Amino acid sequence: MKFIKGNTAWFKAGERRLDSSFHLSQGRVTRSVLEASSILKRPLRELTSKVFYGGRSKRVYVSSEKFGVPFMGSSDMLRSNFNSLKYISRKQTKNLDGFLLKKEWTLVSRSGTIGNTSFTNDDFENKAASEHMIRIVSNDEIKSGYLYSFLSSKYGYSLMTQGTFGAVIQHIEPNYLLDLPIPILSKAKEEKIHQIIIDSSKLRVEANKILIQAQSVIKEEIDLKDLETEQYDYFGSYSENRKTSIFSKNIREIDSLTINAFNHSSRTKKIKKSIEKLSSLPLEECLNNRRFFSTGSFRRLEIDSPMSIKLINQSDIYHFKKKGKMLARKFVNTSRLVEYGEVLIAGVGTLGENETFCRAFFANEELNGQLISGEFIRMKTNNIVPSGYLFSWLSSDYGFRLIRSTQTGTKLCRPIQELLKDIPVPILEKSIMKKIDSKVKEAHTMIYQALQKENEAIALVEKEIEEWEK
Repeated sequence: MKFIKGNTAWFKAGERRLDSSFHLSQGRVTRSVLEASSILKRPLRELTSKVFYGGRSKRVYVSSEKFGVPFMGSSDMLRSNFNSLKYISRKQTKNLDGFLLKKEWTLVSRSGTIGNTSFTNDDFENKAASEHMIRIVSNDEIKSGYLYSFLSSKYGYSLMTQGTFGAVIQHIEPNYLLDLPIPILSKAKEEKIHQIIIDSSKLRVEANKILIQAQSVIKEEIDLKDLETEQYDYFGSYSENRKTSIFSKNIREIDSLTINAFNHSSRTKKIKKSIEKLSSLPLEECLNNRRFFSTGSFRRLEIDSPMSIKLINQSDIYHFKKKGKMLARKFVNTSRLVEYGEVLIAGVGTLGENETFCRAFFANEELNGQLISGEFIRMKTNNIVPSGYLFSWLSSDYGFRLIRSTQTGTKLCRPIQELLKDIPVPILEKSIMKKIDSKVKEAHTMIYQALQKENEAIALVEKEIEEWEK
């Protein structure tokens, strides 16, 4: 049983809440540490120009950026890139400006999984976001990077999550955040932490530019244009302008592998033919003798111990900061850990257009030696195709649509690996493929360095506060 002796001042500060979890939380411990220290503290309201929800109105989704603005939910804000966002209508969204984000804001998830944070950079600029994330806009009294680092630290997190309410779905509110005590460090320390966060943001933006450019180079080399929605089949929102896909197949073209019309799509067949007429190889001929493999299954015993190992699943792996779950190492076969340069495909999921299912991921320095779930399809390339080049192709619009065309299932879908092995991979001159491979690996190293910098900034904040506790 947990208990603590409080005083009436706590109830007044907590808006007279009698909820024991509020007063027994780690947030109460953090408040006590801050109150006991001689360091200057100021409420968040004095350090911000705005703390608000953003747009709150009916959302009308459209099929492309021609008609809409990229829209992110609270889970999307955690991603490394925003290549698979939905779009909300420019014309039919009231107060669209209220939805849009600007750089150097701190975003905080306020519903469901609360207290997740993200620092907006150029890639967030002018993208729309839901009301399920609170926007915190710092003023001239504090550096935005330092404020973000404190709120992202274990101390900032405990303060924010102390104010949760709700029986089933938990929430926090801007009004609660406005009263959070923010420690004020020396200008030199604040500037140092801020600059580390800015440097991290720049690395992420530059890395995403390099990855997009790598895909563009492949398309330019083989004279392919970006795919239009009319060129592929998908399970998306209905559009009156989109023609229904109707085609016939000769009985000799149908075998026992699948009778799913989606797998026999005439649109997908056209895409494959446009690639196969060039110099190309089936995907399986670009892989080593293991072809497609997985981590396999193992007992998952969650523990909090220095001897544990982190498990990264499909939702975690696409996040810039991968939290994962900590499992008992004794049940894990360490020969199955990820190696640098592997190409991964999210192998289980649903067919929503912004879902991770069938999207490719490159195993960089962060994932080297990590444990990933058995739902991933893992690949190692052979000497014909470099791994960075293969990732660039499979993560492109062509690669993604071709992988999705192999899916089977109703609720939870999986690729049919016999179809997956035949996906065409364009083969360019060796020097060009090596250059693309080098650029892709450079970009993923930059993403890893950006993560290290962000962790460094947060660690500096936590170290400073730990000094006060001694």
